[in-house]
Amino acid sequence: MGGRVFLAFCVWLTLPGAETQDSRGCARWCPQNSSCVNATACRCNPGFSSFSEIITTPTETCDDINECATPSKVSCGRFSDCWNTEGSYDCVCSPGYEPVSGAKTFKNESENTCQDVDECQQNPRLCKSYGTCVNTLGSYSCQCLPGFKLKPEDPKLCTDVNECTSGQNPCHSSTHCLNNVGSYQCRCRPGWQPIPGSPNGPNNTVCEDVDECSSGQHQCDSSTVCFNTVGSYSCRCRPGWKPRHGIPNNQKDTVCEDMTFSTWTPPPGVHSQTLSRFFDKVQELGRDYKPGLANNIIQSILQALDELLEAPGDLETLPRLQQHCVASHLLDGLEDVLRGLSKNLSNGLLNFSYPAGTELSLEVQKQVDRSVTLRQNQAVMQLDWNQAQKSGDPGPSVVGLVSIPGMGKLLAEAPLVLEPEKQVLLHETHQGLLQDGSPILLSDVISAFLSNNDTQNLSSPVTFTFSHREEDPVLTVITYMGLSVSLLCLLLAALTFLLCKAIQNTSTSLHLQLSLCLFLAHLLFLVAIDQTGHKVLCSIIAGTLHYLYLAAFTWMLLEALYLFLTARNLTVVNYSSINRFMKKLMFPVGYGVPAVTVAISAASRPHLYGTPSRCWLQPEKGFIWGFLGPVCAIFSMNLVLFLVTLWILKNRLSSLNSEVSTLRNTRMLAFKATAQLFILGCTWCLGILQVGPAARVMAYLFTIINSLQGVFIFLVYCLLSQQVREQYGKWSKGIRKLQTESEMHTLSSSAKADTSKPSTVN
Repeated sequence: MGGRVFLAFCVWLTLPGAETQDSRGCARWCPQNSSCVNATACRCNPGFSSFSEIITTPTETCDDINECATPSKVSCGRFSDCWNTEGSYDCVCSPGYEPVSGAKTFKNESENTCQDVDECQQNPRLCKSYGTCVNTLGSYSCQCLPGFKLKPEDPKLCTDVNECTSGQNPCHSSTHCLNNVGSYQCRCRPGWQPIPGSPNGPNNTVCEDVDECSSGQHQCDSSTVCFNTVGSYSCRCRPGWKPRHGIPNNQKDTVCEDMTFSTWTPPPGVHSQTLSRFFDKVQELGRDYKPGLANNIIQSILQALDELLEAPGDLETLPRLQQHCVASHLLDGLEDVLRGLSKNLSNGLLNFSYPAGTELSLEVQKQVDRSVTLRQNQAVMQLDWNQAQKSGDPGPSVVGLVSIPGMGKLLAEAPLVLEPEKQVLLHETHQGLLQDGSPILLSDVISAFLSNNDTQNLSSPVTFTFSHREEDPVLTVITYMGLSVSLLCLLLAALTFLLCKAIQNTSTSLHLQLSLCLFLAHLLFLVAIDQTGHKVLCSIIAGTLHYLYLAAFTWMLLEALYLFLTARNLTVVNYSSINRFMKKLMFPVGYGVPAVTVAISAASRPHLYGTPSRCWLQPEKGFIWGFLGPVCAIFSMNLVLFLVTLWILKNRLSSLNSEVSTLRNTRMLAFKATAQLFILGCTWCLGILQVGPAARVMAYLFTIINSLQGVFIFLVYCLLSQQVREQYGKWSKGIRKLQTESEMHTLSSSAKADTSKPSTVN
């Protein structure tokens, strides 16, 4: 008990602020923040509390009361905060607010005068560069200008937004995004320019490619050709030029030099003077080579090859194996030479043909997305144009198809090498031809070439279509038999028109000239149409046939014109005015117009007279229209004149009286007009209609009717003419009379001879 009292006494002595009992007897051991009640009790000061309201032992303490703790009985009001103090509390305005009264603290809501502080007005530079201060209740915020954003580490600092890398720009794909401080621009890329009406810089800028080549903005060397590309350009060597050593092609700094002619030499181990002369010509052409002369050099090489194969000379005496080697060498070399030279040609389609049958069709084009079709007499080649393009070469591409019939002479008995499955198919389809001996070449030799010589790796196939034309022997027999009969009839008709005085007039003169032209044309056709052995002679024959048949059609036009004029003036008056007009007109027109037409054709393209199989006009370059054009024009005019003539005659017949002779003459004119059109016009129209399923029928009709033209002319204008029949009767009587007189004269002469002999008496 004594120890406990001593301990309590020691504690009391150590408590600071302990009050000493006054004279009235207050307890001297009251704890801190308390006051004495009496000598044995203490009470905590306002703002403090203890375990019991009255402290009776020195071990109790007075602790501060947190008036601001929840639930708080203190109400400071809006925009304020409660701050606890030692034994009390204070109300202060929240951050961003200040009291209007100026007092720093207050005790209750009634004393609250807090209002918002405008920090932006107090400190205009509160937000740093490119930022704008925006006041808020109790605070503020910094908003960045367009094109900027707040830096996460410093909310008062705005930094530039890179719209180009952040993907926030709406620039068109033809422009390049250029970032600026707080903004960006849409600039045209190098090699591009704004489209008309579009600015250069704003986000609505739209650009287009600049054609540096056509605008002259390129820096290509004079030895190159400028090729525009998207956003740039390249310089490619001119045709016939190649890049200098060590300098790549198709670059902006490409420099080129003249390229020599492709090397084409004779095959080794073959000794032939004819072949040597051919390669001498080729080398001579190579020495004179200029890129601008590519067209002429191609024609000269093909002509030399055509002449070589037409007259192979000592090549035919070489062993078969060497002939096959020469043929392969010529085909390979020709393909390489044509591939190189063709790139120097202008864009477009070209066709060349030569007397011995050599033909070349080639097309030169820049990069295009379409198909190309080349045709020869027996072959058609089709392919996509992008297959012809050589990889890495942006220049023009070449596709060519060469037909060389004469090469077959050097390929006689050549072995036929095929894949096994194709070999089986060939034997199945041509079993009768392949039973005995080696294969026989029946078609022309066709060679094809492309700019892309990597033909083993084409992405799409190249289609070849071959056809073999065979003459119909029946049509040939009909042609020769019909023309032979027509020649006889035309000769008889011409003699009739010349010798029969009773029918000689303007109309008869027209018939005579028409008969003579057809007679000479048919005769030349029969005896010389196949004379293709001599080039010059064949060309002369083709030109003569061209003239004679055009002359026949021209006389046909004059016949139709005469019938029209006669029908128009069909009255009782004479026809002297028509006859005078026709006599002045018919010979200059009938023979002059065809001569002018043939002269123009021969002067423009004389080499197109004569084909490898016929002495006629070649169809290349539309040359055949030198004949078909006038024929179609004459046929059209004759049809119009014929219809007008029928209309006039119809009106005339309806107004005639009962004069039988006039009616009979009018009907005869109508009949002759119909026969004239049928004989010389309608039948040639059948030749144009030889297309489609009815082509064979039309071919037979055309051949039969036209081969018998002379028969129809002799029938209509001679045998069906009463005057001619009467004249034939007179000639027949005269001939019989002469025969009778000749026989009587012979008998009389015999009788006189008998009487003049002396008699002998035995």
